[in-house]
Amino acid sequence: MVERILITGAAGGVGTLMRPRLARPGRVLRLLDLHPLPEPGPGERVELVTGSLTDPVTMAAACRDVDAIIHLGGISREDAWDRVLAANIDGTHTVLAAACEAGISRVVLASSNHAAGFREFDTGDPEGIAGESFPRPDTYYGVSKAAVEALGSLYHSRFGMDVLCLRIGSCFERPADLRGLSMWLSPDDGARLFEACLAAERPGFQVLWAVSDNTRRVVSLRAAEALGYRSRDDAERYAGEIDTDPALAPKYIGGAFCETPLGKPNPL
Repeated sequence: MVERILITGAAGGVGTLMRPRLARPGRVLRLLDLHPLPEPGPGERVELVTGSLTDPVTMAAACRDVDAIIHLGGISREDAWDRVLAANIDGTHTVLAAACEAGISRVVLASSNHAAGFREFDTGDPEGIAGESFPRPDTYYGVSKAAVEALGSLYHSRFGMDVLCLRIGSCFERPADLRGLSMWLSPDDGARLFEACLAAERPGFQVLWAVSDNTRRVVSLRAAEALGYRSRDDAERYAGEIDTDPALAPKYIGGAFCETPLGKPNPL
């Protein structure tokens, strides 16, 4: 039986990093985005879908014959409320409704550290900030990700779907700053976490931190590790390339998002 995984927002930063890392023999990646996607390479088993995740007709077609969804689509930074509402909240509702109608039982939702951006780095808790800690959003974008988590909880409780919400830290090839030494998620570890989410047996609804096992990590990986995630990377290997002056350390895990004007698009 062919395993078909639908990835929304596949042309975005995380989607682009995950595309080659989630490829497997016998697996088809159905990639959806508003923007054009690169054509399949030699031996690559992908299906390209151009369209909006906010369109119920597009999503219904995209969910056909799909085994699981990794929902990465939407606006990934602060923006005007109406745009964030449409893309991130209404869009996630459209994805979950289409998944439910299609009988898809496993959905992985990209939440964000910005759903809890006003959590302080210095918690004094040796276990770190729990994945299910109550949201403390830092922006309208962060509010939208808290709503994504709430929608996931609703669809699990109402319809029995397995829904895993990943509070992604900073998923790039390497950390960019002092905050990143704590919140970095290496692309390889990102793929390992997605695979754990796809493979776990009846995980129910969970909110998990999606970061690497960084030396300076302040969030808990206990729930992710219980699911089967094993990080192999640590941002500390890049510490020599970063200014680690303590004066530059942000107070909150949301970093500069905690200072950006509400509703104003930012370049972060």
